[in-house]
Amino acid sequence: MSPTDTASHAAPAGPTQAVQGIVSGTTLLYPHLGDPIDIVRSPFIYNPWFLGHGIDASLVPMGVSSAHLAVTVAGLRAVSNVRGLIVTMPHKLAIVPLLDSVSQGVSVAGSCNAVVKRADGSLHGELFDGTGFTAGLARKGFVLSGARCLLIGAGGVGSAIAAALAEGGCSSLSIHDRAPAATAALVDRVRAAFPAAGTHAGGTDPAGFDLVVNASPLGMNADDPLPVDVAGLAPSTFVGEVVMKRTMTPLLEAARARGCRFQVGTDMLYEQIPLYLELFGHGRPSPDELRAIA
Repeated sequence: MSPTDTASHAAPAGPTQAVQGIVSGTTLLYPHLGDPIDIVRSPFIYNPWFLGHGIDASLVPMGVSSAHLAVTVAGLRAVSNVRGLIVTMPHKLAIVPLLDSVSQGVSVAGSCNAVVKRADGSLHGELFDGTGFTAGLARKGFVLSGARCLLIGAGGVGSAIAAALAEGGCSSLSIHDRAPAATAALVDRVRAAFPAAGTHAGGTDPAGFDLVVNASPLGMNADDPLPVDVAGLAPSTFVGEVVMKRTMTPLLEAARARGCRFQVGTDMLYEQIPLYLELFGHGRPSPDELRAIA
């Protein structure tokens, strides 16, 4: 996508509004669509960053049910100062057919979490969950090439991570989801795009894997069952989490107790926000800069 695709939407930042954080008629809006929406942390990162850089923009969380997603997206197309959307659960899969164009990553995963409105009003979808997750792994020194990976969850974020793990050169990728049809469909898409990744449907036993990823909602609630049998975790296994409601989920607590290296859910968030900001035309800050905000 050319940088000029969104250029006509760039309203000049009013110095007073941008410095004080006042939302006005010139403010660029970025709705964050999800359900539930009270768990999102994005406003505490994006909005202080906009304010600190004198950018007249605001991220606005919007609680949207699945039944109202299509009408909401249609309405936001008509809002002239909406430049893009951030999409979270449970809409990452459902929003794809509502868009005019998508990236290759979206096509493979069948999932989308970033939407930019182009100058002609069309909506283009991108996917940054998987890229953010694997960037976090690399930052922690985990070598993905040749790794044996177990992924729990074939929903929106799981699909994105599956595509990123396969693209990153894993030697095998076992995917498990409580919905067998979702697992089979994701396996087929990843196999077609990355045949060398050894993608297949599997179980929840983590024994023998180099990387175990929980990309399911399990861990959001205190009484959730563990996504895998932690007795099978070896100290050499790296454990990754996507749940952000709590930093240390029961899975990560168990992994730490067994001596495993691990990645918390917010690590993926901080790695992908620079990609969102770049897509929306605001430059690409470092994850460390963003971490210093919240």
